[in-house]
Amino acid sequence: MIRKLPSGEYRLYSRKKDPKTGKRRNLGTFATRKEAVKHEREIQFFKRH
Repeated sequence: MIRKLPSGEYRLYSRKKDPKTGKRRNLGTFATRKEAVKHEREIQFFKRH
């Protein structure tokens, strides 16, 4: 899940909420949406290989 921050950057959050905190885990902050999408794809690939 990608959200745009007030600063104009994009942050990648985990899809599921963290049971400990009840919030989504921050998986990194990126300057452009394109970078965030690329990293999200890399994560999904890594999870399955």
